[in-house]
Amino acid sequence: MADMIKLSVFRYDPEEDDKPFMQSYEVPLLNPGMKLLDALNYIKWEIDGTLTYRRSCGEGVCGSDGLNINGVNGLACITPLEGLKQPVHVRPLPSMHVIRDLVVEMDHFFEQYRQIKPWLQSESPVPEHERLQSPEDRERLDGSYECVLCGCCTTACPSWWWNGDRFLGPSALLQANRWIVDSRDEATGERLDQLEDAFRLYRCHQIMNCMEACPKELNPTAAIGHIKRKLLSRKS
Repeated sequence: MADMIKLSVFRYDPEEDDKPFMQSYEVPLLNPGMKLLDALNYIKWEIDGTLTYRRSCGEGVCGSDGLNINGVNGLACITPLEGLKQPVHVRPLPSMHVIRDLVVEMDHFFEQYRQIKPWLQSESPVPEHERLQSPEDRERLDGSYECVLCGCCTTACPSWWWNGDRFLGPSALLQANRWIVDSRDEATGERLDQLEDAFRLYRCHQIMNCMEACPKELNPTAAIGHIKRKLLSRKS
């Protein structure tokens, strides 16, 4: 007989519930590599079809299923059930407006991402073939491009909780730095001008919650520090 995993899952339907509540479930551990997303799928398909959450690739690539798992943000699809303290407390990402159950409103998060203009900007003539980079310049993008925009780092940041209307947050700033260091981009000055603001950039106090929450083991704090140093060197 399979071992049973106990879960306590955040539930809230604003059309029916006066307030959120935690609901208990038990799910069989079907295989040693079973992930939290597998457990949520089991609940929805076998126990309670009303449970609502986001999912897509199931491989830690799309970033759809960012959740708060036992108090720590992460991706349900790559979080093993074995080793998690039970009951496994599953909540939506913190500081976000809950649409229903584990689904949160992400519009503001992605609007901040759009603000940093996450595309190559160049005034040079379009080359006949690709824009080339040296291996060394390409290596400088490592640790930035792997971001899957799950929101785990940003929603773990106290500065973003308090100043999310103006502070861009770790994810957007990690992506901003990705384009600042890209040797093919010709808008570094404009990008730095946009970020040189007491709130948009400098609300980061290097708490490093973002680094601990990132399921891809990236370091937004280091990226933010690099932007600050670029601004300082430009002034000097």
